[in-house]
Order: sequence, then C-alpha cells, then structure tokens
Amino acid sequence: MEQRKMMRVLAVLTVSVLLFASASAHEGPDPAARWVCSPDYLQGHTLKAHIGPDAVLRGRPRFVDDEFGTSLAFRPGMECVVSSNWQDIADRLPDGALTVVAWVSVDEPEEWGGIVGTIEDNGDTERGWLLGYHNNRFSFALASQGADDGNGKLTYLQSTSTWEPGRLYHVCGVYDGKTMQLFVNGRCEASGTEQSGPLLYPSSGPFVLGAYRDENEHHPLRGRLREVRIYSEAARPAWVKADFEREYRLTALAAAVQADAGTFVVAPYLQLGTRTSMTVMWRTGQPATSTVFYGADDTVPEQIASDELRTIHQVTLSGLKPHTQYFYSVQSKTEDGQVISSDVSTFTTAVDQDTPFAFAVFGDTQKNPTVSKQLAELAWGQRPSFLIHVGDLVDTGTRDTDWTEEFFPGMRPLIDRVPFYPVLGNHERNARNYFDYMALPEPEYYYTFTYGNTQFFMIDSNRNVQPGSEQYEWLEEALGASQATWKIVCHHHPPYSSDENDYGDLWKQSRSTRGDLRVRKLVKLYEEYGVDIVWNGHIHSYERTWPLKEGRAVTRNGTIYMITGGAGGGLEWAGPYRSWFQHTVRHGHHYCMVYVNGPRLDIKAWDLDGYLFDMLSLNKAAD
Repeated sequence: MEQRKMMRVLAVLTVSVLLFASASAHEGPDPAARWVCSPDYLQGHTLKAHIGPDAVLRGRPRFVDDEFGTSLAFRPGMECVVSSNWQDIADRLPDGALTVVAWVSVDEPEEWGGIVGTIEDNGDTERGWLLGYHNNRFSFALASQGADDGNGKLTYLQSTSTWEPGRLYHVCGVYDGKTMQLFVNGRCEASGTEQSGPLLYPSSGPFVLGAYRDENEHHPLRGRLREVRIYSEAARPAWVKADFEREYRLTALAAAVQADAGTFVVAPYLQLGTRTSMTVMWRTGQPATSTVFYGADDTVPEQIASDELRTIHQVTLSGLKPHTQYFYSVQSKTEDGQVISSDVSTFTTAVDQDTPFAFAVFGDTQKNPTVSKQLAELAWGQRPSFLIHVGDLVDTGTRDTDWTEEFFPGMRPLIDRVPFYPVLGNHERNARNYFDYMALPEPEYYYTFTYGNTQFFMIDSNRNVQPGSEQYEWLEEALGASQATWKIVCHHHPPYSSDENDYGDLWKQSRSTRGDLRVRKLVKLYEEYGVDIVWNGHIHSYERTWPLKEGRAVTRNGTIYMITGGAGGGLEWAGPYRSWFQHTVRHGHHYCMVYVNGPRLDIKAWDLDGYLFDMLSLNKAAD
C-alpha cells in the first residue's frame, strides 16, 4: 500500500515538473498571489486576495455577470492598487522566475495598456514587469538584472494575434531566467532571450491590477478583469495550454464592450459663446438622445431636444439675451430607456462691445489633471468670461482616455461654467478626438471670434504658416478687416523664447534661434496690422517680452509675446543668457487672467499657490 502511494506521488510529481520548471507534487504549483474579481471577495473598497496581498479599489466598483461567473469592469475613475509601493509586498512577488496569468477583456486600444504588474519606464530607467497590451495586441514586458549590465532595459513581447474588443482572453507571460514567452489562449505567440538573471524591480512604484502605471504615466484598463494569478516559477507550454482549456468556454462568450450608459463619459461643458447663443456639449457611454433644459432660474423651464441617437452631444441654444446669466442642465435617454441627467449649472452670454470683461489663459495642460484642476479652481474663483487654451490640451490626442479621464475632469469647474477656445498643439496630433470634442468656427484648426471690443485670431502652428500658405493669407485678410480695439493672436509655438534647449542647447553652446523661426514669419503681419498680444505655449514656463517691433525692443506701439505653458506639463527653465527681448520669465505652474475695459487691458499671472507674480497694464487712451 505504501509503495503504491509513493509511486502515485512520484508520478504526479513527474508530470508537474514537466509542466513547470520546478513544482510541488500536485496538478500545478501554488500561486504566490491570486485575485478573483468577484463581489464575494469585496469588503467595502477592499478586494480580498484569494492568496497574497489584498487590493484597494478606488472608484465605484461594478461587476458584470455572464453565464460562467463574474468580472470586474474597469471604467474611467476606477483603479485597483495592490500596493502604492511594490517594495511593501516584495516578499510576495517572484524573483528569479515568473508566470503571470489573467483572464481579461479590453474594450478600447491604448498605446500602452496594463493588466497587472509594476513598471518603471522613465527616460533611461527601465525596470519591472508588466502584462498588458499595446494598441490592439497583448504584450509582456520585463527587465532583468542580467540585461544591460543590470542597469535596466525592458524587453517587450507582442502577440501576433489581435484582440476583439469586449471578448475575454487567457493571457500568460512566462520568464524562466533566460527566456520570455507570451501566450494568448494557450498558444505561444512571442518569445525572446534578451533578458537573463533575476528580475529587476523598480526603485519604487505601485503594483496595480488593471493599469499601466509608473511615476509619470497612468494608462488604465478599459474592459473587464476576471482573475489574475502570479507564480514564482516558470510554466511550460503544456501547463499554459491546460490552464487555458479548463476555462476555454469563456472565449466563446459574446463580446461585451462595457459602455456605462448610466453615467457621463464626459460631463457637460461649454463651447462657442456669443451675445445671443451658447453651445453645450457632453458624451454618453451609449448612443442616446440629447436634451438641454435652460432658463433664467434653476427650474430651467425651456428645452431644446433631439431624438437622434449619438454619443457625443452638441446642442446650441440661440435667441438668448446678451450679457445675461442662464441656468442649464442636460439629459440623455438610451434606446433601452436609461436616463442620464446632469446637475443644474450656469453660463453667461457674451457682453456688449462697451462692457468690461475678463478671460483666463491656460497652456500645456497635457497629462496632469491634478495641476490643471487646481488652476481651474483658482481661475474660476476670479469668474472669467471665457478661457483661452494655447495648445497641448492632452498628452496624446489620439488616446481617448487622455480626453475623458484627464483633460475634461482636470478643467472643472471652469469649462462647465464658461466656454473655452483652444488652438491645436503638437500633442493633439491633429487627432479626430480634438475635432469631435470641439465646436469651433470652420475650419476649426484656424478661426476667429470677437468678444466685447477684442478680436481673437486662432492659428494652428503645426501646419504651414509661411507667406502664401492658407493660414497666412487668411490671417492677413482677417487682421486687415478687423475694427477691434484689441487684437490678440494665439498659436502654440512661440516666435520668441528664452528657453534653455528647445531652440539650441544653451548649456552646451551659445547658438540658439530663441524661438520658432517657422512661425516667426508671421511677425511681419502682427506688426503691420497692429496686433497687441501674441499668446503661445509649447515651452513649459512663463515668459513675457517687451513690446517688439522691427527686431527691436520698444516701449510702445509694439507687439508683446507671451508664453503661458505652465498648466500641467513638465516644467522647463530659461537659458543662462538673458535674451534681448525678454522682460519677465518664471519657472513654475501658472495661469493668466486678462481684464479688458475699453482702451485699458490688464494682465496678471498667478502661480499654483494663488500668488500674483507678474502684471502689466496697457492703455490705448494714453497713446
């Protein structure tokens, strides 16, 4: 009896060793960590681990049932953090070998998407590991101590197959100390031998489920996560295949993209406000009707409605009174009867020509909603009439989540109270998202609008602006026809800049163009037609020039160039040499307020703490 028992144990052990590089004597090794994404494991906001450390859910958890079980839906605002610093759970994580398995669905492609892991990919520093996806293919990234002399170099494997949005997949990454492998639905689709030796973990950083997240990047999963397992051993292909086949029925489930119809993907915001109209926009998770309720008080008795089903909603309220406060709310109804409603907010129509007003100026919010939101709250506290944005609204314009989870949330409470007028930056990448989310005068990449006694000329400096180009000729004609008291031009790239290295590295040599020579060809128009201020971004700092004319700094009747690129992007410094045109420079996040009263215009610049650090008054009555 004892001998037969021992033979059975040895037989099972032999099979396990064949399936894993090393294993205990049963059908497979015990995972070092396992998370089952089921409400049975949820206690408050804690997802209790089946094995290993618990995870904290940030946001409202929503579980999705199917005929075989449950998955956790990841939508905007949802995050699952196992540890804010992986070192706190280092004893639970693999060291020399790794197998990581997930049942996951992805709804939308991302340039860098994450399923599970801890990663650091900042400049020359590359460490950690991540099971994730790149655009519409699954990926497995890893750095080891034996590669690149142990300094850190990530290797990315990518699947040959593409995933279908909303369909569940079994995705597995394996590393045995010499070879990396990526499996999708039990089949090895990529392998590499660039790494060797123990895993090289980040110096610090979070360990998360459902995201690619490091010190300066956060790309959350949009989809469903059913289960995640991590092993401190390297699985053989036969084990991966057997593990997939135990639950292969999940891949036969119908694809289910989890559009959350019950909430706004983008809450209401304002565009293109005139003396008699205002445009209201918002986005829903599923096609729905569009209704705006509005009126002179918070009962919003009037309405404009459309039964057309759409996800991006654009409704223009017309026939309004000038310089008047209105109340509004929006409502959408999906085809299956779900109703999404907003709270009541307010807006004010544009002023008459002789009425004072004020506006805010932001630039380069990029991928920093924490900073942009703080600035938006400060600016809203001064009650501007509208907002100018000088470009780089987002980090990557083609990535929808940069808009829905970073730009729009980071600009409230400002953009639901006042309309904003942007220009394209280089980070927008001329993406369809920009044009879908904006309602601007045609052709939208350049346009003009008038507010009070001031006319604004908005240019796309990513395109041709040289003499003879479409924009140059349009701008010359528009400036020549303008009768406005104040003329202000906005485009992303600065004709003049004291930046340290964008136009020549002034810490290594003394040669610099001190500005973008391509857009400097517009300066002739500014001087010929009396442009008062040119607002730019691109450089993540603050700079104001003296009035400039004919290549010289003058004291009056010149054009002032202002860089306001400090609303969120990584900060930059001025070079070591003071430029001839430079009046004031400052390093730090900031925004500007502009106050206009007839022939007088005041500019004030405020930092992130609400301190005034620069001001200027112009008065044409004194000329």
